[in-house]
Formats: sequence, structure tokens, C-alpha cells
Amino acid sequence: MSEFAPTVFPAGARVRVRLDWPEQRGPAHIRTPHYVRGREGTVLRPLGRFANPEDLAFAREAAILPLYHVRFEQRALWPEATEGDEVVVEIFGPWLETA
Repeated sequence: MSEFAPTVFPAGARVRVRLDWPEQRGPAHIRTPHYVRGREGTVLRPLGRFANPEDLAFAREAAILPLYHVRFEQRALWPEATEGDEVVVEIFGPWLETA
């Protein structure tokens, strides 16, 4: 995923997680859960900038990327979830796009 230049998102920004499956193209270390790919959420807060673990896992030079807490309504992920419940996921910038 490091081939994407990440946009910087402020708290409150509506974002969509890229619908991408790099693990289908070969060995990959992915921190973005399957259940949020292609889904929309809201940035709660930027967490800072960190080395990309998707590169570090293979001892490659790692880009320094923004990391975010992104909130998703649970019913948008799992229809049987209780209304009003949320899930928060840490997601690196290259996985996010403007919703």
C-alpha cells in the first residue's frame, strides 16, 4: 500500500477504507481488517506518523505514514449489531480516501 501518497485527514473527516486485497497478490502483512475494507467511517483523531508495518514486516525500508483512529458504526459493518454501537480501528493513511 505504500505506493499511495496519503492525504492528511483532520478529526471529523469522513473517509472510506480502500477496497484492496494486497494479500491476494502475494505475501503481505496487512494491519487493516477485512471487515472495514470498502466501508465508510469518521476520523476520530490523527495519532502521529509511524513507519509502515506492512514494509517493516519484510525488513524493507518503510515510509513514515500518518496513522488514524477511525470510528465505524457497527450496524454498517454487521447488520445484527446493536444500534448506536461503534468500533474504532487504527488505520494508516494510505488505506484511506475521502468518502
